[in-house]
Amino acid sequence: MDWENLHIFALLARHGTLSAAGRAAGVEHATVSRRVANLERELGLKLVDRRGRYMSLTAEGERIAAIAARIETEALSVERIAVGGRSSIAGEVVISAPPGYVQKVLGKQLAALALAHPALCVTVLGETQEISLARREADIAIRLNRPVVGDLSITKIDEIEFSFYAAEGYVERTDKENWRFVGYDHAMDSAPQQRKLIEFAAGRPFGFRASALDLQLHAVSAGVGIGLLPDFMGASAAGLVPVAGPKVPFKREVWLVVHPDIRQAPTIRATINALAG
Repeated sequence: MDWENLHIFALLARHGTLSAAGRAAGVEHATVSRRVANLERELGLKLVDRRGRYMSLTAEGERIAAIAARIETEALSVERIAVGGRSSIAGEVVISAPPGYVQKVLGKQLAALALAHPALCVTVLGETQEISLARREADIAIRLNRPVVGDLSITKIDEIEFSFYAAEGYVERTDKENWRFVGYDHAMDSAPQQRKLIEFAAGRPFGFRASALDLQLHAVSAGVGIGLLPDFMGASAAGLVPVAGPKVPFKREVWLVVHPDIRQAPTIRATINALAG
């Protein structure tokens, strides 16, 4: 049996579609389809019911997918032990983090880390809440929410203060009842900073919404409205001024998360020191 076929089938069972399984495996969706077909030939079993663009697992497919998931878990444990046992700072370290925070706060530290260790490749992924450290989708995660599930090593490394900002002259030339606001798209309405902005808006309209903080910063700078921005962006932006808001500053804690199996590996330790420093 080709175990890679089984691994790809486990990804298909987890993610549900050829394209999603392909993205998880780093291959084309046609490769996923071919691998699963090869596994079916090897086993002499039909594992997937294909109906046009839709597919579902057969009863045998469900049973084998559960076994494959357990095999994958054990294989990843072996991989983490191997990473934890290495004695050199080399190879690739993958970090998942909010893009704006990496760009404005951590960029210099990560560049210095790469310069200090020529055998190391630092890879930064945009924040993805579904990313799994247990499955080695990243080695280290930087999060604004403290994880509550999983066997993880979690360290608080920072606090981000947020303030209300507007373009110079916006508050003076705009009546309070006509203020507009700049914030995240509706999918982020439950985020703490977005709830605080909605509370401050008190029913007044949003003029611009974006998932990217850089776009929000541009909109505020252009005079579209008032935004709640992290101070590491707003305080240094030309043409922005703070707007009087709630007396208590709004803060988000920043957490560094890593799987304990690899925490003491020299590569991971050096990266943690760079990020936490």
